[in-house]
Amino acid sequence: MSSAVRNLEPKAIWNFFEDINAIPRPSKHEERISAYMVAFGEQLGLRTVKDAVGNVIIFKPATTGMESKPTVILQSHLDMVHQKNSDTQFDFNTEGIRSRIDGDWVKAEGTTLGADNGMGVAAIMSLLASKDIPHPALEALFTIDEETGMTGAKELQKGLLQGKILLNLDTEDDDEFSIGCAGGIDTNTSYDYTQEAPPTGAMAFRISVSGLKGGHSGVDIHLERGNANKIMNRLMFDGDAFGLQIASIDGGSLRNAIPRESFATVVVNNAKYADEVRARAAAICHEYHLQDEGLKIDIQSTEMPGMVMSFDDSRKLILAIQSAHNGVYTMSSAISGLVETSSSLARVIVKDGKFITQSLQRSSVESAKMDVAYTVAAPFRLMGCSVEHGGAYPGWAPDPASKILHILEAQYVQLFGDKPKVMAIHAGLECGILGERYPGLDMISFGPTIKHPHSPDEKVHIASVQKFWNLLLHTLANL
Repeated sequence: MSSAVRNLEPKAIWNFFEDINAIPRPSKHEERISAYMVAFGEQLGLRTVKDAVGNVIIFKPATTGMESKPTVILQSHLDMVHQKNSDTQFDFNTEGIRSRIDGDWVKAEGTTLGADNGMGVAAIMSLLASKDIPHPALEALFTIDEETGMTGAKELQKGLLQGKILLNLDTEDDDEFSIGCAGGIDTNTSYDYTQEAPPTGAMAFRISVSGLKGGHSGVDIHLERGNANKIMNRLMFDGDAFGLQIASIDGGSLRNAIPRESFATVVVNNAKYADEVRARAAAICHEYHLQDEGLKIDIQSTEMPGMVMSFDDSRKLILAIQSAHNGVYTMSSAISGLVETSSSLARVIVKDGKFITQSLQRSSVESAKMDVAYTVAAPFRLMGCSVEHGGAYPGWAPDPASKILHILEAQYVQLFGDKPKVMAIHAGLECGILGERYPGLDMISFGPTIKHPHSPDEKVHIASVQKFWNLLLHTLANL
C-alpha cells in the first residue's frame, strides 16, 4: 500500500481506494470484499443488505433539507480484472495491489490497478461516510462479477431499490457521459483432439508472443492492437511444409481482455522452420510498430514433448483460428465513430487432448450480436468443435431526452466551462441489465479518466479524480 497515494486529494476517495485494493477481489471470488462492504455499512450505522449472490446495498437517508429530493441509486462493481506481466511475481489471491504515483497518474507495479471500478466504489464509500456533504437519500449498490458475466446485476432481486435515478460510476474519461452501451455474448468452443507420439527425427520449438498492450476488448477494440492468439496462429500457418504438429498452446487469460501473450510448443521435421518464424516475426513486429511497439516474438529449441496433436488436427486447428473473425465487425450507422459490433478471441488452449477457445462478441444491436457470434462459431463448427453460446447480457439503448443527462450537462458546463461528450460506448455496463430489472430508471454513467483497463498498464489520472468528485457532489446537491 502507498502512503503517497493516500495523501492525494480528495483524501477520502484515495484512502478508501487503497483500503479496498488491500483486499483480493477477482471476479467470482468477491466473498472478502462483500464482507468488508457489509462491515463498512454496519459500522456507519446504515441499513445494509447483502443479497443471495453477494451484492451489497447500503442505504443512507437524505441530509437535512434534502428529504424532498428524489432518491438516487449510486452504483459500481466490486470485482476487478486480475492481470499481471509474465515477469511480475504477484499472488492475486493473497496480496494487495501495490499502487504508486507515476507523474500525473496512479499505476500498479506490474499488475492491473483496480481503478476499474474501484474509483467508483471509493467515491460512493466517501459519500456514505461523510458527515457534511449535502445529498438526497442514497441507495448505494455494489454489484459482484461485473467483469466475467455481470452475475450480480442479473441476479439482483426486484423490489430492493426505490430510487428512479441511477448514477453508474464506471465510465473511463472525465469529459464523457455514457448514455448507452453494447450488449455481449460468449462463444466457447471445445474439441477432443487425437494425441500421438512425436515422429522419429522431429525437433521441438517453443514460440512466445509477448509485450503486447492488450487492454479492454470493448473500449480498446477499435485501436487495432495485436491479439496474441491471432499472431501466434500466423506463425504456425502453412506449417504443413515442415510437418508441424502442436504440442501445447496457452494464449490469453481473460475473456474480456485483448490477449497480450501466447506460448506454444510445436514439433517439426526441419530446423529451417525457426528461420521461417523469425522472418515472419520481423514482418509482424514492423506491422504493429505503431500501435504495439513492445511486441516481442521469440522461438527457441526446447525439450521434446511426450505427446503431440495429430498432423490433421493441427492443420484443422490452425485453419479454424485463421478463419475466426477478430476485431471490429461493423461500425454504427446511428452514432459516428462508434463500433457497433466486434469480437475478441480471448483464449486459446491446447493441453492434454483438449483444444479450447473463448471469445466475447459485443454489439449495440441484438441481431448483429448474434450474427457475429455465429460467424465466429462457424469455422470451429466446421472443424468439428462443440460450441456453446452463453453469458449473454443486453445493451443499453441511449435516451437523449434523459432528465439526469440534462442535469449533469448543466453542472458540467457551470463547473468546467465546456460541454461534455455525450456518447454510447462499445463496452458492457450494468445499466442495460439494471434497466430491465428496474424499468423506468433514468440512468447515466460517468467517472474519472482511466487508461488501459484490463491490462497491467492500467492507470488513473490524479487530477481527473478531483474533477469527477466535484461533478458528483454538485449533481447530488442540485437535483
